[in-house]
Amino acid sequence: MDASALVLSASMAIAAGLIGSFALMRRMTLAADALSHVALPGIGLAIVFRVNPLIGAVAALAAGAVLVWALEARTRLATETLIGVAFSGALAAGALLTTGDELMDALFGGPGQASVSSWELAAGLVAAAGVIAFVVFARDRLVIMLVSRDVAVTAGVRVDRLSLAYLLAFALTIALGLRYLGVLLMGSLVIIPPATARYLARNLSQMLMLSAGLALVATVAGTALAAHLHRPTGPLIVGVAAAVFFVTVTVARPPGR
Repeated sequence: MDASALVLSASMAIAAGLIGSFALMRRMTLAADALSHVALPGIGLAIVFRVNPLIGAVAALAAGAVLVWALEARTRLATETLIGVAFSGALAAGALLTTGDELMDALFGGPGQASVSSWELAAGLVAAAGVIAFVVFARDRLVIMLVSRDVAVTAGVRVDRLSLAYLLAFALTIALGLRYLGVLLMGSLVIIPPATARYLARNLSQMLMLSAGLALVATVAGTALAAHLHRPTGPLIVGVAAAVFFVTVTVARPPGR
């Protein structure tokens, strides 16, 4: 993997660790895995029309996030329930539109030595910076919304807009990692490092820093292993993250116990 691809994957990991921390607190960690599948029909259509699959994935994920947000406001069903419905339909459509090696790359990510073009690097870094900036500046409002929507409204938080912004940032984070981890595994990077960080952290600030750091370590280590072994990056990145989690909960004692 060249330097530009490594920089892009590192920025993706930091964004995933931060956005995943709030997904964990919102009890929608499994929704991360389901939402990633919404990219499949976009990837399939992009391949059919000979467009960069990443563009199709981003479009499908953004449309899925807006759809979930609109249905949530209309039905008041839980976010993870609506994402599950969208996941089922997207998985069926994606399976019809994508076949063979293209499907395998979409599901599990590409090889560890993959490089990126200059426009992919620029767009990816801007997107990752946007997600990171959103978490940093919206952190307090997100926490208030997690505690109580009514309290957030009373405090002047525009809950509907903030919820949409979070879902879009969530979808964008998923899109950033599809190149390396694929549809099936990207959700894992949003789940595992925050879970490890939650076990170790004493407060929210520690959790965010640990989550971003653990996601970064897993991505860099997994990418290095993938390049050395000539294997897909996704399984190795997730394998490293999972190994760190199990070692942590086995060896370390959580604060206050």
